[in-house]
Order: sequence, then structure tokens, then C-alpha cells
Amino acid sequence: MSDLGRLSDEAWAVLEPHLPKNRPSALRVDDRRIISGILRVF
Repeated sequence: MSDLGRLSDEAWAVLEPHLPKNRPSALRVDDRRIISGILRVF
């Protein structure tokens, strides 16, 4: 996978503390991958 559109480590360090933790869901996916994909579209 290309790093194009992928969040830098610095950006992820700022964003990660604001994401919910330990919440039950059907299947958890990689939050960083999902957010990077959303930002890549924009």
C-alpha cells in the first residue's frame, strides 16, 4: 500500500487520544487506516 494519503506518526499521535477506546462493536478495524482513507478522498 502506498503511503500517499496516510497519516504521519505526528498527526496520528495528536488524533489518537480523541478516539473512543474499549467500546464494544461487531468488528473493530484499524482506525488509522479508516481515517487515512477518509482524508485521502478529500
